[in-house]
Amino acid sequence: MPKPRKSLVSLQDTPYYHCVSRCVRRAFLCGTDEMTGQSYEHRRGWIEDKILSLAAVFAIDVCAYAVMSNHTHLVLHVNEDEALNWDVKQVLERWHSLHKGTQFTEKYLENKDLAEFELASVYESCEKYRKRLCDISWFMRELNEPIARMANNEDKCSGRFWEGRFKSQALLDEAALVSCMAYVDLNSVRAKMGVTPEASKHTSIKTRIEVAKANQTQPKTLYPFIGYEREDQPEGLPFKLTDYLELIDLTGRVVREDKRGSLDISLAPILQRINLTSEQWIEVTTGFEKHFKAAVGSEAYLAEYCEHTQLQRRSGLAACKRLLS
Repeated sequence: MPKPRKSLVSLQDTPYYHCVSRCVRRAFLCGTDEMTGQSYEHRRGWIEDKILSLAAVFAIDVCAYAVMSNHTHLVLHVNEDEALNWDVKQVLERWHSLHKGTQFTEKYLENKDLAEFELASVYESCEKYRKRLCDISWFMRELNEPIARMANNEDKCSGRFWEGRFKSQALLDEAALVSCMAYVDLNSVRAKMGVTPEASKHTSIKTRIEVAKANQTQPKTLYPFIGYEREDQPEGLPFKLTDYLELIDLTGRVVREDKRGSLDISLAPILQRINLTSEQWIEVTTGFEKHFKAAVGSEAYLAEYCEHTQLQRRSGLAACKRLLS
């Protein structure tokens, strides 16, 4: 029996999670149906816009994403501390941008006088909304439900559009995190939907490259790269953006040309830091989901995660030992 989603999210072990949603119908999420010639490409924009708009509301950052023909990939960072620092008004304003709320929370935001029992109800609602705004399941729900309604309306049908449960994987260390991000960012290149990472539409890597080329720092809509550990370090991904973009470019060439030994990328700064060989890196970034079905990380981190989530089996331990150590 599948475990409840909340039991698989352990923020004491990691704030990073890889989430995948897949369609259940033969009809495409995006792309073009070869049998009918019907194009669904415009739906990519629906999904990308929704992902980025939700990141501005939730205490959840988007590290990487890719919108594919019948599924979506997301690497998310849960920022629980940010949610805990919001005051009551901030929480209610964020939640009301998604849902109506209650008559008492509406009155509170309108600065109307509230009785004591009404104010108590507002505070209770606020804490409930605060938890939801840093909950991956609520983020995915707010993403998938509107897209399903829009797609069903366009297809003139009803019923399930997505699989009942989205898949989530805890990314327990730096090697798991950067490998998964690269896997997501290169999804379109592997599927031959984009010739290069910068030509892969509706992906986070395209957005990052475009902003970098425009001599700006980094996209405000994505979780930033902040470089390697140092004192007074801001929040962000613990790698240099230039190192990551260079590694993605080199990896993309290998994947695109299908010549795994054509480029030696073992000297790339990120690979030296996480101590992976070129062979390990290529195998992980071309088959992340094939090799890892659940949480991903070193043996020690995986043991702690299984203890905290009360999982009796360390699923994927052999693959983690072979590919990430």
